[in-house]
Amino acid sequence: MDFAAPIVDTHTHTNHSDGAASLLENARAAVAAGCAIMCATDHLTIPDGINDDAVGVEETDLPAVARDVAEARELVPELELVFGWECDWYEGCEEHVPRYSEGATFRLGSVHMIDTKPIDWDGDLRIYEELGANGMWRAYAEAWCRACESPLAFDTMAHPDLAMRFAREGWHVTCDLTDVFREMAACARDTGRRVEVSTAGLRKGVGTYYPNHELLVLFREAGVPITVGSDAHSPADVADNIDGAYAYAWSAGYRSIECPRADGDWTTFEL
Repeated sequence: MDFAAPIVDTHTHTNHSDGAASLLENARAAVAAGCAIMCATDHLTIPDGINDDAVGVEETDLPAVARDVAEARELVPELELVFGWECDWYEGCEEHVPRYSEGATFRLGSVHMIDTKPIDWDGDLRIYEELGANGMWRAYAEAWCRACESPLAFDTMAHPDLAMRFAREGWHVTCDLTDVFREMAACARDTGRRVEVSTAGLRKGVGTYYPNHELLVLFREAGVPITVGSDAHSPADVADNIDGAYAYAWSAGYRSIECPRADGDWTTFEL
């Protein structure tokens, strides 16, 4: 199926955080992949003591990220490059996120930890061992809704069901999550958030997109807009399977996507 929307990627990482390459390399890869708009969204700085394994940009490196954005815009003018951050929600983040992300025009909210314990790193599965897969899902959904309810200006909520990351590795849910999914959809609607359709699950062993189809349908029924991203951590993954994400969103009933622009505005693209 051919789509009218241009290829856009609203979620990418560089070697300033946990990516493999520079922003300039990602930008050139985006152009080669036919991408028209790309968001640079490295993991924002997380203060010491929150999570020692966090991969956020060091505070002293924040100016370097802004300089790289300016350089890439100059050297790759055919790509519209949006300056953004992936901003973790955690207790007390409201004190830090506005300061660290100053100057950016796009803020991608995410939840990567529960009680400072990571939920998507196979090097530390303590939260799964403590709560089990069912309890972990409920705790994640609660934290995700609290992130939505935060006064922070999260433009989009990333990978809404990241808690499914290890479902194929022994941590699969055995309870019905429909009510949990409905709560998440209602929370996103009531707080005016967008949610991300991410292609990363296809590369990380999940076997499908984030969010899963049932949850995506509920977001659509609640009237929650979507953005689309790859969560690329290498140039080869920039704009990965975005056309497939459009088809996936279409199958859930979506007929448009939203995309941030470099000047801070937003555009709705019909699929």
